[in-house]
Amino acid sequence: MAQRRDYYEVLGVDREADEGEIKRAYREKARRYHPDINPDVGAEDRLKEINEAYSVLSEPRARSRYDRYGFSAVGTIDRGAEPQGGIGAVVDAVDELITDLWRRRRQRRRGRDLRYALEVSFEEAAFGCKKTIRVPTEYEDRKGAERSFTVAVPAGTTDGGIKRIRGEGQPGRGGGSAGDLNVVVRVRAHPIFRREDHDVWCDVPVSFPQAALGTVAEVPTLDGKVRMRVPEGTQSGRVFRLRGRGIPRGSSSSAGRGDQMVRVVVETPSGLTARQRGLLEEFARERGFEDSHPQTSSFRDKLRTLFDD
Repeated sequence: MAQRRDYYEVLGVDREADEGEIKRAYREKARRYHPDINPDVGAEDRLKEINEAYSVLSEPRARSRYDRYGFSAVGTIDRGAEPQGGIGAVVDAVDELITDLWRRRRQRRRGRDLRYALEVSFEEAAFGCKKTIRVPTEYEDRKGAERSFTVAVPAGTTDGGIKRIRGEGQPGRGGGSAGDLNVVVRVRAHPIFRREDHDVWCDVPVSFPQAALGTVAEVPTLDGKVRMRVPEGTQSGRVFRLRGRGIPRGSSSSAGRGDQMVRVVVETPSGLTARQRGLLEEFARERGFEDSHPQTSSFRDKLRTLFDD
């Protein structure tokens, strides 16, 4: 037979503990080892030991005799002398414990959802990727520890897209379920590309002579550089379409891709030398204003018609 432990040790209180401290210690211990909470094999025996200790220490006369004579006095204690202690106190405390357990079960709360910002590049969001993230734990007994998760970012993910990891948020209360971990994808801005739906846009600068005479421009795409013909007489702002060079519409190759829209930006020459200025002036005189600037001439005609009326 196992040796009996000191009642004060069983409840985890000092010998000078007052009635309130003893009762609080009993309730905490009884709750911890109650069969509805603790499934361990030895929990029931621990609860019996706790009840025995409390039945003695909660009754002033029984406690006094135990303090003087130890366990030899336990069998001779008059438990009916003090109604606030002894077995009656145990019954009252157990009733309180059961009521508390019932109330806690009624107050189950789901844990709060947590958010984690995951930054990815423009290309990673376009084609999809896998990222490992480390998130601080929300459980009190593991404070300071981190949890690792592998997050699959699908192809075509947009900025602000959310990947939900169920049950990995804040722990629930009163037996409630844990919240979710919401991973918010943040797509870094690209120095060249911008996105509109599944299309990718970019600007490609060309010089004035290239726009006038035509050229072949190198255009960056998500798949690398490609060569694009710029026909002669191309105006600034004209948009060319490169089909199938945009954002994937899904993870499957059969889903297809958007297009890449290339806007040509004609750079007007500045810092002309006297000779260059003269050549341009000669070109304008030879070509004539209307022939050199058809859109400007058309615009002036519209203004003239509008205000002359």
